[in-house]
Amino acid sequence: MRRYGKNPDEDDIPTRPNRKGNRPRTNIRPKHEDASEGMILTVDRGRLTCLVEDRVVMAMKARELGRKAAVVGDRVAIVGDLSGTKDTLARIVRIEPRTSVLRRTADDDDPYERVVVANADQLAIVTALADPEPRPRLIDRCLVAAYDGGLEPLLVLTKSDLAPPDKLLELYGDLDIPFVVTTREDFADGQAVDRIREQLNGKITAFVGHSGVGKTTLVNALVSRDRQRSTGHVNAVTGRGRHTTTSARAIPLPDSAGWVVDTPGVRSFGLHHVDPSRVIKAFPDLEPGTEGCPRACSHDEPDCALDQWVADGHADPARLYSLRRLLATRERHEGD
Repeated sequence: MRRYGKNPDEDDIPTRPNRKGNRPRTNIRPKHEDASEGMILTVDRGRLTCLVEDRVVMAMKARELGRKAAVVGDRVAIVGDLSGTKDTLARIVRIEPRTSVLRRTADDDDPYERVVVANADQLAIVTALADPEPRPRLIDRCLVAAYDGGLEPLLVLTKSDLAPPDKLLELYGDLDIPFVVTTREDFADGQAVDRIREQLNGKITAFVGHSGVGKTTLVNALVSRDRQRSTGHVNAVTGRGRHTTTSARAIPLPDSAGWVVDTPGVRSFGLHHVDPSRVIKAFPDLEPGTEGCPRACSHDEPDCALDQWVADGHADPARLYSLRRLLATRERHEGD
């Protein structure tokens, strides 16, 4: 017995309604060709503050992105309500390819890497010369992370009125890293700000440093008053600062001169994710010498071809020493 007649068509066959009221799943994802471009300024518990043209827009990440994280500095495609008015929410539908990535792990045994900031041009490593004492091993680790992620390093040494910078600068002299030395009084007359701004002009610069070195104070001196962040103090007993910056934030410099990204103070900088073959790219005078290295060479073993490369006069021995010292920080703890 035919239930729907002799020649039924699809209109004769009833369909069961979708009780959830949603559309069936599909592997076809929308292209969002009409999406606007934006830049992530802050990330706070699933809500992302973005700059779209000249408007600050609150957004959330689209489900179709899966577990892919969006971080400060990311260039994104964004749809929905882009007015930036209160209680509106847009949607990030695509994260554009990154030009650079600053990453760290909690420690050298932690396989989970955390992206601190994306698309920065420069990493400003802020270190006090005293109160608290400088930690060269932590500086080394920040340098390795910068070289590995494609950022140019900049040393910013604060509180030179308490201790001279010569010894620390000598340690990094062979790396040809630009640096700025400041005193506490320099901020009163603006001299320090002017010298640092020269290094930041036209760039996106991420600021890192352990707590108490004056990182956020420095950032506040660079940006307009309405964008400043709270600061803390150094504990007189432990010599450590208090974490006052709890999340990364991108802040524009006055007159559209660039961007600074203030990051939380760090007490460790794990390098589990670092590949020595990427760090060597920051040493163009040594990189050609690695062609004769064995596979997966650590550049600090008996068969490393860099020793012969330097012996033949192609590079300064001090440069090879600096490279190996930086790579060795992956095996040492920051407090050493």
